Amino acid sequence: MQLGMIGLGRMGGNMTKRLEERGHDMKTFDPQVESTAKTLEELRDQLAAPRSFWMMVPAGKITEDTFQALLTLAEQGDVIVDGGNSNFHDSQRRYADAQAKGIHFVDAGVSGGVWGLEVGYCLMVGGDDAAVAQVEPVFRDLAPEDGYAHVGAAGAGHFTKMVHNGIEYGLMQAYAEGFEVMKASEFDLDLHEIAGIWRYGSVVRSWLLELLHAAFEVDGSELEKIRGYVQDSGEGRWTIAEAIAEDVPVPVITAALYARFASRQDESFAAKVNAALRNQFGGHAVEAAKQST
Repeated sequence: MQLGMIGLGRMGGNMTKRLEERGHDMKTFDPQVESTAKTLEELRDQLAAPRSFWMMVPAGKITEDTFQALLTLAEQGDVIVDGGNSNFHDSQRRYADAQAKGIHFVDAGVSGGVWGLEVGYCLMVGGDDAAVAQVEPVFRDLAPEDGYAHVGAAGAGHFTKMVHNGIEYGLMQAYAEGFEVMKASEFDLDLHEIAGIWRYGSVVRSWLLELLHAAFEVDGSELEKIRGYVQDSGEGRWTIAEAIAEDVPVPVITAALYARFASRQDESFAAKVNAALRNQFGGHAVEAAKQST
């Protein structure tokens, strides 16, 4: 089928290649790289009606600006797919805005990262049946076998991807803590070797563990080249906020998010307060602050 891909970064570029390899007619727009169109208007004109547009741009202002621009350019019967990590509340609003103009909106949660070109992308899709059906050939060719599902109404795709990423936070933090315990132990453990054997037969084997093994292979078991500074892109926060709204306890995901916050501190002020209190009530020694140079 024919598809207009907007955004050719690490994800959008590889998704375009995968679809082209499977025979789809891809038209593209990205002002930063070579594309078939120089403007969204030109992209629209390169597509036959009813058109299918796929936004693969960062969540937030860029997605909103692109969506609003497409609303003015698209025609009744066209489909706009948001494949970024948008908040599901925004997706529900965009669905309503598009519907009011006779335009379809589909939210697609996409997981697979830079490996998706080779192994495929897991797709969690939300939207009306007719809209999803219009783009389904693309969904099926992007995903590996059994890796795509129409999970529900508008917003359900991004809601499911949000929870997926919250779970990912917890899994990553568990691996991180376990390997730190082994690194600090009295035994001279080969962490690269252990990550390797755990990939086979172990109950903790996973793709994340395979990636950790690969990281040790590239950067060494000490990960000397990597700073322990961990960002977050928002989905963990949204998962926790939704859990609070639903009165659902998510202690593991919450702790994992806070661990990411802690990783960004050069020195914790809270730890300073703790040290000062111990000194005040118990006379415990404190260490002098490092002097800046």
